[in-house]
Formats: sequence, C-alpha cells, structure tokens
Amino acid sequence: MPKTVLPAHQARSRKSLARLLKATVEILDKDGIEGATIPRIAARAGLSPGTVYRRFPDKDALMREVCIRVFEGNYKHTKELVAEERWKEKSLAEIAHAVVELTLKGHRSHRGLLRALLFFIWQHPDASFVRRCDEMEWKTFQDVADLLLTKRAEIRHPHPESAIRFAILMVGIAAQGILVLPPNPKDLSRLLPDTDVHLGRELPKMFLRYLGVQER
Repeated sequence: MPKTVLPAHQARSRKSLARLLKATVEILDKDGIEGATIPRIAARAGLSPGTVYRRFPDKDALMREVCIRVFEGNYKHTKELVAEERWKEKSLAEIAHAVVELTLKGHRSHRGLLRALLFFIWQHPDASFVRRCDEMEWKTFQDVADLLLTKRAEIRHPHPESAIRFAILMVGIAAQGILVLPPNPKDLSRLLPDTDVHLGRELPKMFLRYLGVQER
C-alpha cells in the first residue's frame, strides 16, 4: 500500500497531525464523507488547506490514514477491555451482556463515523488497504471470542468455538444493520416501535439462548 503520511519528526508537526486527524474524525462523525472536505477539515483543525496538502496528497490519502488510526485505536481499546484478569470473576452471562452493551454503545455514539468509514472501505479499489482494515477488525473480533471462550464450561452448544464466533458476528450485524447503515435509524420504528430499546434488551437474551446459557 502506498505511504499515506509524511513522518512527523518535530513536536509541532506531530501536534498539527493529531489536530488534523481529530478534526477529520469529528467532521466524518457529524457530516459524513460528503461533508468532510479538505477546507472544512483544515478550518476545524486550525490549519490552512495548503498545510493539509503538504502532508497528504489528497482526501483519499487522509481518509485512509484516518481509517487505519481508528481501527488501530479500536483494537488497542478492545485489547485492554477484554484482558482476562478483568473478567475472571464474572460469569459468561455477565460478560455477554457487557459485550453486547459496549458494542451497541459504540455503534450508537459513533454512528456517523462508522457509517462513513464502512462505505469508504467497501468502495475502495486498493485491495491491500481493505485487507489491512479487515485484518484489524478480525483481530478485535478474535480477542472478544477468546475472552468468551474462557467460560466455555458454561456453554451448552455442542460446538462452543463456532457458536461463539457466530453469536458475536450476529451482534455486529445487528448493530450495523440497525444503528449504522440505515440513513435514518428512526425509520425502523415503523416496523418495531422503540427498536433501540428492544435491541438492547433482547439481543443479549438471544446471544445467551443460542449458546445454551441459563441466566441467573
């Protein structure tokens, strides 16, 4: 994959890069890809458009850098959250409720950003860039699965490992399909009033029932 960012050797340069990436994330979260123009991003970061273009050749390069940074940050954050010692006294049901709650919270609170990044990656022609994003998502997925499998003795499904992966996959699909991908998630209330409330209440139950876990 071609290099997307020049090395930031000086402290001032690193700080301006951090402001630029933060501004890009904020505008993507609020206004989507269409609203994330270089002049708007530069203004929000307190930089000139020329400064942005000296670091990134175009918007695509900036977007790719943001995608990688966001996925790396998410992976690092998840790695800390699923550290086994934090959950060793918890039951599988308690961990599953936390996993579902955190997944829904993340998709709900950063809906605009996730939607923008997903569409950007899905339509990107650079296979190596797409593969790198996919690999980071897979590593995050695997860490969550590994945590849940530390409680495999509580699982009654005949194939615990594949069942855990399938259950996590379904939670992610539900979160994306209901909270992120629709242009207006509130439109789903025509099918099911209070969709978001039902999602938070019923998804953990479905997760655990599929695994054959009895809640206390």
